[in-house]
Amino acid sequence: MADAAEESSSSSAAAAAEEEEEAEAAEEEAEVVVIVVGAGPSGLATAACLAVRSVPYIVLDSASAPASLWRLRAYDRLHLHLAKQFSSLPFAPHPPSAPPSSPAPSSSATSTPTPRASASSPRASASAAASTPPRIVCGAVPGRGDGGNAEAVVPEILGLEGFPGPVLHSSRFRSGSEYKGKAVLVVGGGNSGMEIALDLAESGAKTSIVVRSPLHLVTREIWLLGMHLRKFLPLYLVDALALFLCYLKFGDTSKYGIHRPTKGPFYLKANSPVFPVMDVGTFDKIKAGEIQVFPSITRINSNSVIFANGKVEYFDAIILATGYRATTKEWLKGDDYLIDDDGMAKQKYPNNWKGKNGLYCAGLGRRGIPGTSEDALKIAKDIYESSCCEYLKT
Repeated sequence: MADAAEESSSSSAAAAAEEEEEAEAAEEEAEVVVIVVGAGPSGLATAACLAVRSVPYIVLDSASAPASLWRLRAYDRLHLHLAKQFSSLPFAPHPPSAPPSSPAPSSSATSTPTPRASASSPRASASAAASTPPRIVCGAVPGRGDGGNAEAVVPEILGLEGFPGPVLHSSRFRSGSEYKGKAVLVVGGGNSGMEIALDLAESGAKTSIVVRSPLHLVTREIWLLGMHLRKFLPLYLVDALALFLCYLKFGDTSKYGIHRPTKGPFYLKANSPVFPVMDVGTFDKIKAGEIQVFPSITRINSNSVIFANGKVEYFDAIILATGYRATTKEWLKGDDYLIDDDGMAKQKYPNNWKGKNGLYCAGLGRRGIPGTSEDALKIAKDIYESSCCEYLKT
């Protein structure tokens, strides 16, 4: 009898504990005011801003770690290209001891807030949530990166599938030391491509890079000066000064296969998705002949690559620094206002962050980390104020 009573008591206690857990889970679910899709820098920045305002939220991401693009898919020498005062997220400034251009692990570590709002969230928001559907913030594609950096782009190159050596996207590249003594072709002349090419050359690889499109090569110092001057001078004057300084620094880059666009770097940054390339030492290697620049690829025949200028070169490996594409529209249905077909913000700045029916987006306006921070602050403020208004109406 004692055993039966003890068993009955244990069962009752287990049932009570289970009911308590279910009640707590239901309460947490009822308190969620915001669903943040993606734990990349944009999603984390938004979550941090919501947490500061005590707005209950939950972050959804299928990756094994927050900021997965930075933590799991960045090459070893990656640094933020902007100065640290322009590269921090809300409530997570870089410490004074941090170098001017911080490495990726440091940036991701300082930009990771608490995974969800604290239990001290005000009941005003919770009450509003009971009668209002949760807001949705598109910060990043779950498990695929942040905003525009979602799915790796692999270009269609005739004969690429028959190349016998390793072919990998830059998201899988880690260090040039693995390619010492090998002939390596980097496809893509953006910031990642240029930095990877430098890493390969410094590691003893015979390095070449494909630069298919015109680009602006600048230094961090010139770009930082231009960002400050934009506060006081019109865009065309800032571009004129920046290009003059670039000429003094680099000379005529077209002699080395790098052609500049007809529009200035700051104009393109403000009016298109075209970013300048921050030179970290690659151009010196190009001038010294340690990195060869080629135009677009015509076709690949086994280990031989035929270029548009008719030259043929042999390579042991190919690194595709060809960027990413946003896949937001693949999972977000029923929205024709906020997100464009390319998965980025459809509305122009400064109205790029807010959609209809409780939908927002952060970091999809092609304005880099500063734009991400601004979006996150605006979104949290708007949701907090609208939640308070809804509470007052109830």
